[in-house]
Amino acid sequence: MEKIESVSVCPLDRRCMRLKHFYPLVAFLLPTIVIGYGFVIPRSPIAGINQFTIGFGSALLGATIAYWQGVRFALRRDAGDRRDKSAGI
Repeated sequence: MEKIESVSVCPLDRRCMRLKHFYPLVAFLLPTIVIGYGFVIPRSPIAGINQFTIGFGSALLGATIAYWQGVRFALRRDAGDRRDKSAGI
């Protein structure tokens, strides 16, 4: 796997992380939280605050962090590719 040079995304072409980048994440999190904490967990033997509900929340937090880092990586990589093309490399 090749090492990717650290590139600041915003100053190059104003491709900062925007709210629109998080629409897919919100579309995943909202139904998951509503269904998980609203319907499934309360009607199961693991109802209440315990290790299972905390684990479920931790999994959602981990998915959020992974998504955010993936978007940052993709924007940085895209900005680096654009810089190389504009320089004629």
